[in-house]
Amino acid sequence: MASVTPYLTFEDSCEAAFNFYKSVFGGEFMDGGFMRFGDNPAEYQPGEGEKNKIMHVSLPIGKDTYLMGSDTPAEMGTVVKGNNFSVAVHPDSEEEATRLFNGLAEGGQVTMPLSKTFWGAYFGMLTDKFGVQWMVNYDYNRKG
Repeated sequence: MASVTPYLTFEDSCEAAFNFYKSVFGGEFMDGGFMRFGDNPAEYQPGEGEKNKIMHVSLPIGKDTYLMGSDTPAEMGTVVKGNNFSVAVHPDSEEEATRLFNGLAEGGQVTMPLSKTFWGAYFGMLTDKFGVQWMVNYDYNRKG
């Protein structure tokens, strides 16, 4: 079966964003951490001002789930922050839901406070300090 991995794109704040996400979710970055554009072979080197930008990072945030991201080189245009996506997180307990929600909300804006819902979940929505929208949903009826 296919899986979905959220991939977040930033203008210049990927490293700060992923260090923040790591502080919330815990764990370690995959594949040696941050891969920078300056680490590319000579024929793929970016302009001088872009060598320290993040080319790729991957952070495990749950069972078989990874959050991936990168900065965008200037040649690819400006990053547009939109409201057409959210990253949905499905914790294993109310306690974990509260911890993740509160961590992600630090410096951000809560759009729906974390609370018990009519559909049998402990659910909340927020936009973090990097403009990424999150939904935290602990399903009381989840099997396994």
